[in-house]
Amino acid sequence: MSLVRLKIKGISYSQTQNGAYALILNEVDGDRKLPIVIGAFEAQSIAIALEKEIKPPRPLTHDLFKNFADRFDIVIKQVIIHKLVDGVFYSSIICERDKIEEIIDARTSDAIALALRFNAPIFTYKTILDKAGIFLKFSSKEKDKEDSDDSIMVDEILQEGETVEINPGASEGYKELSIEELYAELDKAVASEDYEKAAKLRDEISKRK
Repeated sequence: MSLVRLKIKGISYSQTQNGAYALILNEVDGDRKLPIVIGAFEAQSIAIALEKEIKPPRPLTHDLFKNFADRFDIVIKQVIIHKLVDGVFYSSIICERDKIEEIIDARTSDAIALALRFNAPIFTYKTILDKAGIFLKFSSKEKDKEDSDDSIMVDEILQEGETVEINPGASEGYKELSIEELYAELDKAVASEDYEKAAKLRDEISKRK
């Protein structure tokens, strides 16, 4: 079976499952998206790994695993989403230590959170993408953003053929703050581990650069 490489397109709040999020994976050489429902903790961990400017004051669980692996010379080579059963994705982490390769079963959300920290590629099988992949259409005013921003945050996931609107007002409440005040609020948000607020502040800062 042929493997298809994926990249992370974004994370959105799930409209169908309370407290859950949808992680959007995009095939590297195509237009299909693979939405995967994940929990709030895993969504936060993946978002922090994507947001390079946000550094937690204490290591999260996946950061702790990365530190542990580094100490014992364990490297994650790749992650493969290898099975889909009743809407649940199953993944394997391919690790290497002393030139010995091991395959470890993992939840897909954990596997991806770790792949980001090890800069490891993410793959799935073509059969899974054929079965679960969808095409998401973006509004025309956000088309250019969709093409250029690999970490774009979508507002909601809809069925194939409907429109996905990009959230335009995520940082609207911070427009009146000066750049110095924004940085001060960002430091406070990171210190209090409010990473959702920190991401919005970072977005507003990026707009002004």
